[in-house]
Amino acid sequence: MKNLFAKIFIILILLQGCDSASVPVKKSKTNICHKKGSKYYDQTKYFRAYQTIKDCIESGGRLPKRSWILDDFYSK
Repeated sequence: MKNLFAKIFIILILLQGCDSASVPVKKSKTNICHKKGSKYYDQTKYFRAYQTIKDCIESGGRLPKRSWILDDFYSK
C-alpha cells in the first residue's frame, strides 16, 4: 500500500511540473526560443523552460528566423 501511495504521489508531482501555461519562454529540441504569445509557442510540446528570452539565447538557443522578438531582446 505504501508503494502504491508513493507512486501516485510521484506521478502527481510530475504532472504538476508539466504545466506549460506558466512558462514565459520555451526552447525547442531544435534550439529555437519561443516567447509566450509567439506563433509556435503553443505548438512547442517538448521544450526546456526559461524565464527570459535572453536566458534562452545565452543557453545556446536562437530566435526564430522571422522574429519580432529581436527588437525587445534585451528589454525583458
